Amino acid sequence: MQQREGFGKFLESLRGKMSLREVAHKSGLSHAYIRDLELERNRSTNEKIKPSPDTLKKLSDAYNFSYTELMEKAGYLEKESAPSGNIDVPFHDILFIQVSSREFTYHTYMGKTSINVKSLIEFSRFLDKLDDQGFKKMDSDLFVNLNMIQKYIENEGKLYFDPLGIGKHVIMAAAKQMKYHDLLQRLVARNTGKTINYSFDRSSSMESLFTPLKRPI
Repeated sequence: MQQREGFGKFLESLRGKMSLREVAHKSGLSHAYIRDLELERNRSTNEKIKPSPDTLKKLSDAYNFSYTELMEKAGYLEKESAPSGNIDVPFHDILFIQVSSREFTYHTYMGKTSINVKSLIEFSRFLDKLDDQGFKKMDSDLFVNLNMIQKYIENEGKLYFDPLGIGKHVIMAAAKQMKYHDLLQRLVARNTGKTINYSFDRSSSMESLFTPLKRPI
């Protein structure tokens, strides 16, 4: 399938007033490559280029734009080929999801389950749905259910799904830790029924920032 005419201009319009370097920071792509995609050619070789599905996922995250629609506009998907069914998984029980090409593995307290998805459009719509279910992308292939986080160890970038920090956990990318640091503190407090005592001592342990909520008498 061919990339739709004017796709590069469309990418440029999504960027809007953001600088190339800002998008590069958000997406993990180089600013030179992002500009090449907007021009639809490699400026070093003058050859036409087309972004891969993985590149489009990074751009969809950076621009907060539908991955499915980007895939359609890039020529990977046809709107009329969309299946009527949905991927049915127990979102409320899932701790985190690891994603690869057309396959994902979701982890619960009981174990893990891998699912192969034959339809690329169904898969991309599933990824679009994760944010609505409370999942955030914490690495290139890792989506974490923030409603299940019980402990956050800042200096190690670890997220635990139990309050003692001895069970299942994931390690997030440094850039994501910087982006979601404050949100993670609030969510851990909410998920564990504690309140945050703000501290400016960065060397102290994260658990010292939390104290139990007082119950009404």
